[in-house]
Amino acid sequence: MLRILSKLKLESTSQDASFERSLAFMLENSHRQSEWLMLKGKGKIILTEYDLDWIPEKWWKLVTGEVKRDSVPTRINRRQFEACVCLQMVRELKSGDLCVIGSDAYSDYRNELVPMEECERTRADYGEKVDLPVESAAFIKHIRTLLTEAAQQADKTYQDNPYFKIVDGRPKLGRQEKKETPPGFKQLDDALRRKLDGMGLSLLDVLADTMKWIGWGKHFGPLSGHQGKLQEEDRRKILTVFAYGTGLGPTQISKNIADVSARQVSFVNQRQVTTEKLEAAICTTINAYNQFQLPRYWGDTKRAAADGTQWNLYENNLLSERHIRYGGYGGIAYYHVSDTYIALFSHFIPCGVWEAVYILDGLTKNNSDIQPDTLHGDTQAQSAPVYGLAFLLGIKLMPRIRNWKDFKWFRPTADEVYKHIDDLFTKDAIDWDLIACHLPDMLQVAQSIRAGRIQPSTILRKLGTASRKNKLYFSFRELGRVVRTLFLLEYISDDALRQVIQAAQNKCKGFNNFAQWAYFGSDTIEENVREDQLKIIKYNHLIANLMIFHNCHTMTQAFKELEAEGMKLTPELAAAFSPYRTHHANRFGMYELRERDLEPIDYGVTFQM
Repeated sequence: MLRILSKLKLESTSQDASFERSLAFMLENSHRQSEWLMLKGKGKIILTEYDLDWIPEKWWKLVTGEVKRDSVPTRINRRQFEACVCLQMVRELKSGDLCVIGSDAYSDYRNELVPMEECERTRADYGEKVDLPVESAAFIKHIRTLLTEAAQQADKTYQDNPYFKIVDGRPKLGRQEKKETPPGFKQLDDALRRKLDGMGLSLLDVLADTMKWIGWGKHFGPLSGHQGKLQEEDRRKILTVFAYGTGLGPTQISKNIADVSARQVSFVNQRQVTTEKLEAAICTTINAYNQFQLPRYWGDTKRAAADGTQWNLYENNLLSERHIRYGGYGGIAYYHVSDTYIALFSHFIPCGVWEAVYILDGLTKNNSDIQPDTLHGDTQAQSAPVYGLAFLLGIKLMPRIRNWKDFKWFRPTADEVYKHIDDLFTKDAIDWDLIACHLPDMLQVAQSIRAGRIQPSTILRKLGTASRKNKLYFSFRELGRVVRTLFLLEYISDDALRQVIQAAQNKCKGFNNFAQWAYFGSDTIEENVREDQLKIIKYNHLIANLMIFHNCHTMTQAFKELEAEGMKLTPELAAAFSPYRTHHANRFGMYELRERDLEPIDYGVTFQM
């Protein structure tokens, strides 16, 4: 075993190289016959007591001969040390803390990252972009100050907070009052409903109108990149999106619409449409939607929410799982929805996965003009490492957490005491030294994600692989504990923030229902190939966004007409509406792609203050 190890090139994958030095020390002294080895011997490699911190508690006495852990050892038992190093080496390889250069299964995952030398050159610029200090001492001072001030402020304002109390050591947060509907909303909503119902609109009309207005079909074409040669090209693309995005499928479309065959529809899907092209069409829709004035009254473009909903699948495929939470076989369509109601990104993931692993992907892959920096979610949208990674990416993670009162709240220092909220905090303090030691490694991950070299979900899965002994995992978790405690302190102190989070999550759940309303042709995704399943989700996402765009346009025109008729319109009234309106759109009956006379699109609308 030792001869094999002497031929392999093993390296630590983090700033902590203590085990790497211990391994080198063992190999250097493997020829010795003595029972005990002096730590400061005559060899090239000298160990300190800090290099032995990795030794497990049960091995300490066997290896060092010392009973107490705080005793400074001067020698180690050679045989016990060799056995302990080999055992720890297995753990380090599994967790990714140690790699074998040139290996396959145990290669260095850092090769997927931006090289450390390049990260060091660009680190100062990155710090300016995310508004964070990048030097370890300055970074620790910054986040330590944030935590100290947030805890002191929450303690100071505790008695003035009518919603939050600590009763018998347990925190209690009062129920929020329901936001009242502004006066005149019912009359305006009834008038808007009459305007929209008179349009005689169908989903096919929505696709045809938006194709003329914004040309989303320009992103579809031959995979070779050559010019398409389809006859009635726009019509074929509209029918293809309608067939796959509603669940009807090409066969049913060919039975209900004249002059189109199932093969013609499936041809466009197979030869001209990919996941990337669908994402580009979705991005075009989002950018056009962002030009409307009406969504500015509905929400903040700097906020988004993430949530998933279950879609049924057949049992016999790689993604399908049976989950007790949903009571059937399927997968999760995971959406990132802007606070202005439009969906920015969609993903398709297994039922049993912890959704927090994928929550950051939607923001890093979003190429639209709407670029949120605050992300809301539910209980599954958070974990300590995700908080830490989001913080370094410049993203504020603010989820609605069901069991928030059961989390550990961490003090800046162990001797910090608070007059009113001391019961919230555990006796443990943050390990600032751990964060400082691994800050360069954590920043390398964040910079690599920003550069597009690796996805957040990939590195988050890597950090949790095999065991939780990965030092980078612990450093992200420690930073995440700071950020999560900061958020929870703000969460209990700010009633307006809790209302914003609740409203954002309601919008996301509203989009889930809206997207499934559009998928009326089937209750199951009838594809077993994973890539095709994701395409179905993207098709449906595109239809839902186009419907939202069309609704926003028709509402804008209707509001202008109502204002001209003498109705009073205010920003408060506008904020109470939503583009998730379906009462005026016909999904069923005779499908007909009609030629319609359209006015040029008008994005503007103003309201009386």
